[in-house]
Amino acid sequence: MCFSKISNDIKVIRKCDPAAHNVFEILFAYPGFHARQFHRFAHTLYNWHIPFFPRYVSHVSRFLTGIEIHPGATLGEGVFIDHGMGVVIGETAIVGDNVTIYQGVTLGGTSLQKVKRHPTLGNYVVVGVDAKIIGNITIGDNTRIGAGSVVVKSVPPNCTVVGNPGRVVAVHDPETDTVMKLPDPEGEIIDNLEKRVNELETRLSRTEGKN
Repeated sequence: MCFSKISNDIKVIRKCDPAAHNVFEILFAYPGFHARQFHRFAHTLYNWHIPFFPRYVSHVSRFLTGIEIHPGATLGEGVFIDHGMGVVIGETAIVGDNVTIYQGVTLGGTSLQKVKRHPTLGNYVVVGVDAKIIGNITIGDNTRIGAGSVVVKSVPPNCTVVGNPGRVVAVHDPETDTVMKLPDPEGEIIDNLEKRVNELETRLSRTEGKN
């Protein structure tokens, strides 16, 4: 295992997490860091086509960290799994460089065939708490997936995605450093319905008060 990669993992965590006060905390108390090292070992065994042991290593990792990463998954450098409990990354998932993944995230598949059936995440993607990204889809570079979102379609780079099903609500232009918010018809309908319900409840309460 390359010590330069481990050193880079520590640097990324210290950069991304203000709660990381020193190296010793990361080495001994960061499950995301531990899961990353377990996966490096398991992935190497998997690529050597060694039976049983890669899955056993990932199973031990899951038991110790609460994070399940299939040995076949491909993770780039600088991947930061913050807290991490409940994270599941499937066999054919590909995660780019400098990606941040929060607890409860699932990179899942929908097919039972032995094909590419899990998502591909580009570089600098942020996946929020409990988000689910399902199927052989691609999430573009610099995209942010909101907490609790369920994404089943590919997303272009530089977007913000929220909701179930996930929809693009904003696009960031890195050249001009501007953010364009897109219309959200479903959100507007829900807001209007909430306002209408509040108005009707107010009228009803006034009517009941007169009676």
